[in-house]
Amino acid sequence: MTAITTIDDVQTMLEKENYVCGRALATVVFLALRLGRPLFLEGEPGTGKTEIAKAIASALGRKLIRLQCYEGLDAASAVAEWNFAGQMIAIRTAEAAGGAGRDALQTELFSEEFLIERPLLQAMRPQEGGAPVLLIDELDRTDEPFEAFLLEALSDFQVTIPELGTIKAPEPPIVILTSNRTREVHDALKRRCLYHWVDYPDFAREIEILKARAPEAAEALSREIVAFVQQLRTEDLFKKPGVAETIDWAKCLLALDVISLSPEVIADTLGAILKYQDDISKLQGSEAKRLLDEARKSLEPV
Repeated sequence: MTAITTIDDVQTMLEKENYVCGRALATVVFLALRLGRPLFLEGEPGTGKTEIAKAIASALGRKLIRLQCYEGLDAASAVAEWNFAGQMIAIRTAEAAGGAGRDALQTELFSEEFLIERPLLQAMRPQEGGAPVLLIDELDRTDEPFEAFLLEALSDFQVTIPELGTIKAPEPPIVILTSNRTREVHDALKRRCLYHWVDYPDFAREIEILKARAPEAAEALSREIVAFVQQLRTEDLFKKPGVAETIDWAKCLLALDVISLSPEVIADTLGAILKYQDDISKLQGSEAKRLLDEARKSLEPV
């Protein structure tokens, strides 16, 4: 792997992983890697926040450890849990063998042999190839108590297990947190991170992304796809399509051997770009044709 010494190196590294990003995002990634600071990425769903963690891990040859957040996530589920079934078997085995000293048995039961490691603890362990990339995905789905718990992990790169003590990472992991901003994440956590808002790409960059992810798509079709999706994002929708949907739609159209967009093709494949029936209903009838006409108009030379 080539050493990352400049922002251009970051862009080149990510492009090799088919991840196209602007200089602002490449800059904050460079600083996160250089300074060893967590990177907090916020933005609409489908704008590539999760993918950048995958691209960085792949490019650096590091293990990717993903903590998928959800409502009700607690420290035990994020750090480690005890293998209660295994502990019960050990107790019964000891009893059948005539019993062991109470203190010795308790020490054995709460040893790492019976510890089930979850993502945060795994990220603190030494990994082959160097410190892993820890992706804390969709942090906004959790609650404030879990955010408070994360402060210790992100401040000192360590976690505490009452029965075992504090476990500190010998080499801090590369930490990337993402949020779809369904709620505000507390400032105390954000202050420990470098921050970047990942927005929808402009036309030129989205074309680049589509070329990287669906290179078999013809130039004319790619331009129509991106122009239509970008036009669609200006509409009042419950969930606007992200870049991920643009790529999915392009692949669906290629599978159908579509050469050029038409209102009929759009109507048949809306499920690839819109995920809510109310949004799909808005594009029935003449609406798809209107948006397609506006998209094509935007492609006309000025």
